[in-house]
Amino acid sequence: MGGQLSFDEKVHVVIVGGGFGGIAAAQHLKSHGVPFILINPSDAFHHNVASLRASVQSGFAQQTFIPYKKTFGLNFLQGRVIRIDMTEQFVALDNGKEVIYSHLILCTGSDGPFPGKCNIVESYQKAIEKYEDIVKEIQAAESVLVIGGGATGVEMAAEIRTEYPDKKVILIHSHDTLADSELLPSVREEARRVLLEKGVELILGQKVSNLDELELNMTRKGRVVKTDKNEQFTVDLIICCAGNKISSDAYKSSLGGCLAQNGALKVNKHLQVEGFDNIYAVGDCANVNEPKMAYHAGLHAKVAVRNIINSLAGKALTSYNTGQPRDIVSPACPGSSPGPLPGGACPEHLSRETSRRHPKQMPEPPQLPPFDVEEQQLCSELLPGDRAPYPISKGAPRHPTKEAHFGRLYPGSYPFGHDPELMTIGNVTMLLAMGRDDGVGQFNGFKLPRFLVIKGKSESLLLWKSWREMGQKAPS
Repeated sequence: MGGQLSFDEKVHVVIVGGGFGGIAAAQHLKSHGVPFILINPSDAFHHNVASLRASVQSGFAQQTFIPYKKTFGLNFLQGRVIRIDMTEQFVALDNGKEVIYSHLILCTGSDGPFPGKCNIVESYQKAIEKYEDIVKEIQAAESVLVIGGGATGVEMAAEIRTEYPDKKVILIHSHDTLADSELLPSVREEARRVLLEKGVELILGQKVSNLDELELNMTRKGRVVKTDKNEQFTVDLIICCAGNKISSDAYKSSLGGCLAQNGALKVNKHLQVEGFDNIYAVGDCANVNEPKMAYHAGLHAKVAVRNIINSLAGKALTSYNTGQPRDIVSPACPGSSPGPLPGGACPEHLSRETSRRHPKQMPEPPQLPPFDVEEQQLCSELLPGDRAPYPISKGAPRHPTKEAHFGRLYPGSYPFGHDPELMTIGNVTMLLAMGRDDGVGQFNGFKLPRFLVIKGKSESLLLWKSWREMGQKAPS
């Protein structure tokens, strides 16, 4: 991962927050021999990608918590940071302790309702018990309402119906379309179809109007739910999957002038917090215009650590560019398809959302460069058992077929120059695990066949990756 370097005794990096970005930063610092300490309110890393599966399967939650001490030893400190003193360069904890830093990496993540997020700080054993409790509540309920149709709500509803196909599951969402806006419209529509196939009842374009009167995560027979469209129905159990927000308590009183409207920290291209050359923001708390995903948090962490080392060595800093428009493709190229996807699979079933404005045949797309190292790594990590035997091309035509097309542009795309036939696309990858037996998603802007999402995420929920990165063995 990197050679051991020698550093001045005054160098001490403090990482605040032990989510995906925090553990990635800690591992990079550890591999380079940079003195650091990781501070987190709870005593274990939570692989919350699998939290919804842990809500429906008894005994599964223990696989989603990985103790920090076993990996980082004395480089881990349990506690909650409540203030940062930028003049004296220390962080203050809620237990009265103060920890001095030369460099600070803020990885505070985001917060939201249980079970999608878990903020129990006493011990991870207590958190596991809470997940076992919600499993019992779901088992006892005959009907369940899931509030919120973003990625978390979609996955939650699918998990319940997959594990308990006889239960009535209703999903209510304030918008007319499901899942996150970063996804291709065709992927969002496919998520809707999967939910309907599983028997989930959808109420779209409506909000729960009496939410404050309803107790969450507890089964009570026949509770009346009202909507803002004057509809009402009864359910036994209500689970909220909406309302996530940036966790800013650690820094908002100290770095108030650097906050974006959503509570994230404004950063420059090097991921340094604006106005500070020794404070970095990583993951959800960095105000970077891209989907908030574990993968991106890991990329942030790598850049932040590299820049700390470069600054100490007097070298130029690295810029973070992920999510920027990269390639030019034609949105409508009959008979063309992107190159092989993770596992070397031929993407004959990738679908394009054909342009209504330009129904005629479009020019062939230009040959595009192979994925870079980070993208190749993501391919391998999503499908570790089926690695592609040769570089993956983003645009090479391979197998002409009526159904094989480029995945059209996801939200955030825009016309390139004055030619409406050419557009730029970014590299958004997002997978939705819709139960252990189904899933939808896209890779680098290309819609994926459902079987690839199942293999890449739904079956394992990438748990193996976190246990591997923490250097521990998952419980059987």
